[in-house]
Amino acid sequence: MKRLLLEAISKRMLPDGGLADRRDGEFRVDSTAFAILSLAAAGEPPESLERSRARLRKEQGDDGRVWVSREHPTSYWPTPLAILAWQNSPASQVAQSHAVHFLLDTTGSHFPRKPDAPWAHDTSLKGWSWIEATHSWVEPTAMGVMALRAAGYVQHDRVREAVRMLLDRQLPHGGWNSGNTLMFGKELHPNPEGTGAALASLVSQVEQRSVARSLDYLQGEVDRLRTPISLGWALLGLAAWEQYPLNGAALVERCLASQSRYGEYETSALCLLFLGVLAGESTTRHPLLIHSDTNPAIVVQ
Repeated sequence: MKRLLLEAISKRMLPDGGLADRRDGEFRVDSTAFAILSLAAAGEPPESLERSRARLRKEQGDDGRVWVSREHPTSYWPTPLAILAWQNSPASQVAQSHAVHFLLDTTGSHFPRKPDAPWAHDTSLKGWSWIEATHSWVEPTAMGVMALRAAGYVQHDRVREAVRMLLDRQLPHGGWNSGNTLMFGKELHPNPEGTGAALASLVSQVEQRSVARSLDYLQGEVDRLRTPISLGWALLGLAAWEQYPLNGAALVERCLASQSRYGEYETSALCLLFLGVLAGESTTRHPLLIHSDTNPAIVVQ
C-alpha cells in the first residue's frame, strides 16, 4: 500500500520541479511541501528532492512568508509546511530561517475577550491564522507548532503561547474543531482533522492527561472516517500518543478504495494518508511527529 501511495504521489511531479494537485494538474505549494515530507520519510535520496525544494523557495516572499499562490500573498498558511519541507536541506537553510522568523514575528488578530462575548475561548492568546489579519485557528496554529518544534524553537515564547492557545480551544468534552469551544453557552462539536492536528502538535508539550478526552474522542471516531484528510490527521494524532489503531492500515485501504467512486484524491490528501500509514510503523523519525528533548512545558490540572 505504501508503494502504491508513493507511486501515485510521484506521478504528480512536474518537469520544472514541484508537484501538481492532481495528475495533469497545476503546481501547488501545499502539494509540493507534503510530497517532499512523504518522499523524504520514505527514504528518497535528498538530492532527488532538491528540485522540488528549490521550486518551493520561489514561492517565498521577501519577509519569509510562503504563500498559497502569488495571486494571494496574504494566505500564508503554507509557511509551516515549507519549514518542514526544507528541514535537513543545506540549500534551503536561508529560506527556512527566513520562514521561521516570519512565523515568530507574525500572529493572527487578537483582542481581549469582552464579558458579554458570545464565545468562550480566550481571544487574546496568540497562534497563527490561515490568512493575514484574521483570527488564529487550530490547524494553522498546530502546523506552526510542529514546524517550529522541528526547527528547534520548541521553548520559544511564541510556541509556548501557541500551545496555551490550543489547550484553551480544546472542547470541554474532548476534541477540537476549527477553534471555537462554546457559543452562547452551548458546546460546539469537534472534528477529526482539527483534533488530529492539535494532538500531533502537542505531543511532548503537555501531559497526556491534558488531552485524554480528546484521545478518547478520536479513538471513538477513527473507524467511521472515510475521507483522506480526516483519516490522515486522525492517524497522526493517535500515533503521536502511541494509540495508533490496530486496523489503521485497513482504514487507509478502505479510504483509498473510495477513489473508484469519488475520483482521485488531491496530492496533499494522498500524502496525509501516506504519513498516516508511516506513523503506524514508527514515530521516531516521522517528519510531523518529531519530539523535543525537553519536559512537557504546560500541564492542565
